[in-house]
Formats: sequence, C-alpha cells, structure tokens
Amino acid sequence: MKDSSRKTFQEELANLAIDPDVLATELAAELVGDPLDEIDLAGFDTDQHNAAKECEAGLLWLSQGHEERLQGLRIFCEHRDSRALPLLFPLLNEPCPVERMSAVYALGRNPCPRAVDILLQLLRTDSNAYVRKATAWSLGNYPEAPVIEPLINALKNDVAAVRLWAAGSLAEVAANRDADAAAAQLLISLRVDIEPVVRSNCIWALGRLYEKLGNELKESLVEAFVTVLLTDFEASVRDEARIGLEQIDNPQVLERLNNLIEEGKLV
Repeated sequence: MKDSSRKTFQEELANLAIDPDVLATELAAELVGDPLDEIDLAGFDTDQHNAAKECEAGLLWLSQGHEERLQGLRIFCEHRDSRALPLLFPLLNEPCPVERMSAVYALGRNPCPRAVDILLQLLRTDSNAYVRKATAWSLGNYPEAPVIEPLINALKNDVAAVRLWAAGSLAEVAANRDADAAAAQLLISLRVDIEPVVRSNCIWALGRLYEKLGNELKESLVEAFVTVLLTDFEASVRDEARIGLEQIDNPQVLERLNNLIEEGKLV
C-alpha cells in the first residue's frame, strides 16, 4: 500500500466501528498498540549495524518469558532474519492473542513457505479478529502462495478490520495472477461494504490492478469509480475515487472526469 494511503487508512481505522469480537477481553488487557500501525515500512533495516544488534537481542528474547517474547516479536516485525523462523512458529499456537498476532506480523516481514498453511488456517479459524487482521496483512507478502481465494473470502465475510487488510493484500498478490477474480470481488465490496475505510481500500486495490484487467473489467472499474465519485456519502471515499480515476492512463477517462467537473457535478 502506498505510504500516503497507508497513513490515511491507519488514521481512519482508529475511528472504525469495532466489531464485537475485536474487543476480546484477553487482548484488550494487554494490547497497547497494534504492531502493524507502528511498523515503519520506509525505515526497515536502514542501519545494518543497529539492525544486527537488535536481531541478536530479539533472538534471545524469543526464547524467554512472555514479556521478553513480545519485545523480540516487535523486533522481527521490523527486521528480517531467518534465524528467527524456528522461534516464531511455536508462538502461533500461544494462548495469548498478542503473541499470536505479533508472530503473524513477524512472518509477514520474514516470509517463509512453511508458514503459508498455518497462516491460512489462522485466517479461517482464529477466534480473535486482531490475529486474523494480522494474517490478512501478512499474506500479502506471499504472492506465490495460494492465498487469493482465502483473501477474497475474508473480504466478503470477515469483520471490518480484516476486510480492510484483505483488500490491500489482494492488490499485492493478484497483480500477476487471478487479477480478474480479485477485482470482481473488490468491485462488489466497493458497492456493498458499509465501512468507508474498506471501500477506500478497495478503490486503492482496484487502481493497482487496473492494468492487469481485461477490457470488460476495466470498464466496470471506471463506472464503479464514477458512481462512487457522484454518490458515495463519505467524502474520503469520493476523494479516493477521484484520485483513482486521475491515475488511470486513459485519455477518455480523464476527459470524462473533466466533463463532470465542467458540468458542476463535482466540487
């Protein structure tokens, strides 16, 4: 997800209407901040010396008690180190959802083919929405794995925070395969999802996939964006649709957008 859009979605997520199972008691008691909202994607591993020192400390912490493991997990949400993988897998079965969630994020930062089946299982069955949200994000870093259909199912059926990141991950993994299938569901979700932030992320994802789509779906995408631009009740979603149209490399689309402006149908 582009940095500006990621920031917007994180800010809007703070105001998202929380689904009941997001407020799981055991998680609320321990979770200070969601690691996904605090990860500095632009600054990963920029200081190799400090990163190496942090990873060494993180490896030790992952083998210790609960609080130490959480510190170690935060490190491997930011840094890549294959030595952490054997220590991360057992934490996916921890009863504490904070540990499961953080281990999932760390496996998104440190992709490993052996993690795919476990992550897919967590996306389907974990009882905690924070863990499923983490899984939806992490699977976006597994473009070669069979994750598109599970992400589509999550976008259709899960709680809002999971739907949000399922949409973004679909843009990452479907660009080179099954783009039409992903786009078809993103278009449906754009029309029917009740959460503005999810609709905005569907627009962003569709914009990423546009060049990979067949002509019929490209036309459907443009029509959907125009409809959102003219009718969506949420200004942030309308703005995202306008940006999406402006970024499509098609003179006819830009001409249509300019005509709407000249006709006074857009502010």
